[in-house]
Amino acid sequence: MQLPVYQINLSSALGGAEVYTRTFTAALLARGRDTRVITLAGARFWEGLPMPAGVRLSVADASQTPSLIPDGAVVIIHAPLAREVLAALLPRTRVVALAHQALYDDRWPVYYELAHERVPVSHHVAATLAARGFASIWPEPLHAAIDLARGVDADASRPLVSGRLCDWDSHKPRDRIVRAALPWLSPLLGIVRPPVRFERRPGLTLGVVSRLAPLKQFSRLFECLREPLQAYRQVTIEVFGAAVDYRALREFRRAVAPLGNRVRLWGHQGDVARLYGNIDYLLTGLPEREALGLNVLEAQACGTPVLAPRSPPFTETVIDGSGGFLYTDPREDGGRDFATVLGRVVSGAQPPDPRAAVGHLAHFGFEAFADRVDRLAAGLADRATGLAAQATGRAAPVDQAARRST
Repeated sequence: MQLPVYQINLSSALGGAEVYTRTFTAALLARGRDTRVITLAGARFWEGLPMPAGVRLSVADASQTPSLIPDGAVVIIHAPLAREVLAALLPRTRVVALAHQALYDDRWPVYYELAHERVPVSHHVAATLAARGFASIWPEPLHAAIDLARGVDADASRPLVSGRLCDWDSHKPRDRIVRAALPWLSPLLGIVRPPVRFERRPGLTLGVVSRLAPLKQFSRLFECLREPLQAYRQVTIEVFGAAVDYRALREFRRAVAPLGNRVRLWGHQGDVARLYGNIDYLLTGLPEREALGLNVLEAQACGTPVLAPRSPPFTETVIDGSGGFLYTDPREDGGRDFATVLGRVVSGAQPPDPRAAVGHLAHFGFEAFADRVDRLAAGLADRATGLAAQATGRAAPVDQAARRST
């Protein structure tokens, strides 16, 4: 009897990797493969990501994880894990790093370093792994599936309302203090809450549907696009998603301050599917740190076109002129190409309907994703047979790599 595929995701906050974990789990089960997902007991967001009963195992801390996993199992890791835990698993299991993160500097999660195998979620991630000397990279990028079946409001007629603006870091005294004092400090910090109830404004609406995380680089994006956005006053920006911490929120507010009340922050939203129908175009962040972009796929599935830089990974997920419009990275041309694209859009150019690209979206559909996951599971099961001690699979010396791992 084949052992279950064990997955480990000890993240304390909801992000794209956690949504991916849910979809990955559903794909394994759909192809008749047993799996268990080990998560932190205190991470309550998993309750909003539906999984079958008995699949998820909770631990109070990472040290409890190895005792739940039998010898010879395939272990898929979705999020950073302590070196000590990895050391306990490596000699007796097949450890696989699901690479949700593109590498853009000389730092990377330690599980990328020590895993027997690395599975990238895009060609872009695979290229960044190879560029930094990693070997044993799974040859077929595990492109995500569009997954909107999460956090759905039972009453879709209810209005969209503002949510929390920030995922406060309880380990930082500053965040704890600011969170408690926010109702009184908001005017001083420039954090102006939008109306409680969302109402669409006249003109062209660009939407950000994402956590405001450093890897998205939204603050830098708006600094680059400030002039073209200021030139078209009929363009408004609605931002749906919480900042990862107070610092990210503050930096974003500073970046968009010149646009005044044309930018509204609505904070965290549980039912993301409803958001895309309230914007004309999805606006992505800058490209090189992005692994794939689940929001880009979601928007297109809902019929909302995308505005994105003409660079990987967006060139993997958006067909220019069909799924939206690609433009030159504004750091290269000062936003001139974006201004040209925006001018056409504002002037009444017919917006594309991404749903017309049936074949493109089918590649990111659940059935195609489940087939990719099934091929991966079959290959890993074969390699796990007769597991013995193995090398880390990286060209760089371990002591050098250890200094760079995070």
